[in-house]
Amino acid sequence: MRNILIIGAGRSASSLIKYLLEKSDAENLHLTIGDLSLELAQRKTGNHHNATAIAFDIFNETQRHIEIERADIVISMLPAHMHIEVAKDCITYKKHMVTASYISDAMQELDAAAKANNLVFMNEIGLDPGIDHMSAMKVIDEIREKGGKMILFESFCGGLVAPESDNNLWNYKFTWAPRNVVLAGQGGAAKFIQEGTYKYIPYHKLFRRTEFLEVEGYGRFEGYANRDSLKYRSVYGLDDILTLYRGTIRRVGYSRAWNTFVQLGMTDDTYIIDDSENISYREFTNLFLPYHPSDSVEIKLRLQLGIEQDDVIWDKLLELDLFNPNKKVGLKNATPAQILEKILSDKWTLAPNDKDMIVMYHKFGYEMNGVQKQIDSKMVCIGDDQTYTAMAKTVGLPVAMATLQILNGNIKTPGVQLPIRKEVYLPILEELESFGVIFNETEMRYVGYNPDKM
Repeated sequence: MRNILIIGAGRSASSLIKYLLEKSDAENLHLTIGDLSLELAQRKTGNHHNATAIAFDIFNETQRHIEIERADIVISMLPAHMHIEVAKDCITYKKHMVTASYISDAMQELDAAAKANNLVFMNEIGLDPGIDHMSAMKVIDEIREKGGKMILFESFCGGLVAPESDNNLWNYKFTWAPRNVVLAGQGGAAKFIQEGTYKYIPYHKLFRRTEFLEVEGYGRFEGYANRDSLKYRSVYGLDDILTLYRGTIRRVGYSRAWNTFVQLGMTDDTYIIDDSENISYREFTNLFLPYHPSDSVEIKLRLQLGIEQDDVIWDKLLELDLFNPNKKVGLKNATPAQILEKILSDKWTLAPNDKDMIVMYHKFGYEMNGVQKQIDSKMVCIGDDQTYTAMAKTVGLPVAMATLQILNGNIKTPGVQLPIRKEVYLPILEELESFGVIFNETEMRYVGYNPDKM
């Protein structure tokens, strides 16, 4: 039996584990699923005869060494900052490794050692990063092979609520880490290239600079800029491209409403609110408003932000219970961002029967034989249920597929890497289609970049 060690049995591992277990008899696999919660790991095995659940503490060095040495390949579904000790052990015991996380500087430093030991350390093989890399490089490579020159690349991705479960005014629910949603866009200005010119959007302007997107059958969406759109410029071989922009997808109207929290200061994570556990939601909201002897909290907020009473933004704020005097925050030593996350989680947590949705949208502008053309590539994936969500499918399945491809010797190139080579992306994208992860490509006349829209 070939032993696959999976570290971390959270929601993102559900589809990954299911896929590998379904292949386990034919592929001679045994899965060791380790998590701090033995109960969680046991649930994910489904009592399958080719799976063993263990209580696993990543900080238990002896246990970590034993389990990694036993494995033929290691999948780390831990938080990104925890991968590095696993990776070092994989070097020591000469084991391949797969993660869905961004390549950190510490991970990149292991590249030479991985190559020297002929080890594949596949990173960024989830959704975003992951499927975005693979689907983008497939089209970019095809354009280049036909003799085309890339002049524009825009890429958008969003985890959303499926239409049948969309029942709030924000058209949004948490499908992934709520904290990341609250802190989105912070830590520096968004940076991209537009028609050969560098552009920057500071955080306090980010949610008022959006781009509209149409997806057939699903309606209209908006995208706001990611913090650094240029991170993959050289990786994708797009150093000479005129326009490069990466963004996050939401339903139209979300960003304008979210901007109210940014302007108030509720997304700030740098200081602690005094006596935070005892204040009400209404008192929390009032902390960011000026004193007035007679105006209510509601009136002060509308006046400060210029929100009319018949504006849909006002209805969205009311829907969140921001002015409720009876609900307590209940969090000790909490920052504004942590309190806002708590308030939003009351309303935006997926219900047991809710389904989530992933939307990905790429735009490729290119020139060939003196003619400018554009390809739009769109993918929508709907979750099955609360275990096999669209997010779990699109994060976990590429990880599982890459793991099996490495085990079977189909992915051979050693080193710390992301999935931008044909030996990686072609078979995985093809197999993903059988799971409903399908990109529909449309070619049209290149429309360029409208300087008024950004």
